[in-house]
Amino acid sequence: MLLSMTGYGRATNTFGSKVITAEVRSLNSKFTDMRLKIPTNFREKEHYLRRVISERVERGKVDLTIEVKSIQGDDAFGLNVPLFKRFYEELSALADSMNMPKDGLMAAILRIPNVVMSGEGDLDEEEWHNVEKTLNEALENFENFRKAEGGAMEDDLRLRASHIKDALQHVNPFEKERILLMRSRLRQNMEEFMNKDNIDENRFEQEVIFYLEKIDITEEKVRLEQHCNYFLEQLDNQTVSKGRTLSFISQEMGREINTLGAKAYSADIQKLVVGMKDDLEKIKEQVANSV
Repeated sequence: MLLSMTGYGRATNTFGSKVITAEVRSLNSKFTDMRLKIPTNFREKEHYLRRVISERVERGKVDLTIEVKSIQGDDAFGLNVPLFKRFYEELSALADSMNMPKDGLMAAILRIPNVVMSGEGDLDEEEWHNVEKTLNEALENFENFRKAEGGAMEDDLRLRASHIKDALQHVNPFEKERILLMRSRLRQNMEEFMNKDNIDENRFEQEVIFYLEKIDITEEKVRLEQHCNYFLEQLDNQTVSKGRTLSFISQEMGREINTLGAKAYSADIQKLVVGMKDDLEKIKEQVANSV
């Protein structure tokens, strides 16, 4: 089973005259990066919330939002009048001394911390119990979203790895042809620089063998097929977190494909290599978005 690193989950419940909403979002990230947006009176629970999320979300850039609002829309708040007056007097005097307009000054002051005070009060245990319930529902929806995305990704990864294996099988028919082509070019080059009668056939065969060894791709084909098989085996593995392993395998696949291209000495094999690289890039994109 493969999990997508991106996901979304939301849940809403009512508690008395309040509506509790929990929302979890995640995006790609090599590490776990959490941002919490919660009511002020829930701050004492922040460490607990981070631990719960890290246990269930693993890698990714995660945003958690918890809102508790009154059904009647009468959420309490207060204005710190003395602090507001002080800011207004000092900023007005500064604006006058610099001949600056005062438009928007009041709105700017209201955005200053502690000018507008929340009336959320102390944390109610029964309310917190309902918040936990809502959070768990949101996390379940979040995990279901990631499983669905991961399933689609897994199908595509299997297809891409199979494409590479199929292309590898099509390399074989062109190998004998490229050997004949290389032998022909070597002889043509030698005949251009020396008389045909002066060519030492034994020496010529040694040169052919030397170049054949340099462009031999048997090891690369074997290793690439092994990497593809291992990649597919990891997809069958029931371990949830395997994105890093798949990423490492895809890097090894890339090394072998690049070496195949460098040793190809055949336009037909090069075309197959280009197709392999295209599939591999799509594999890397998908793997980068998996847990």
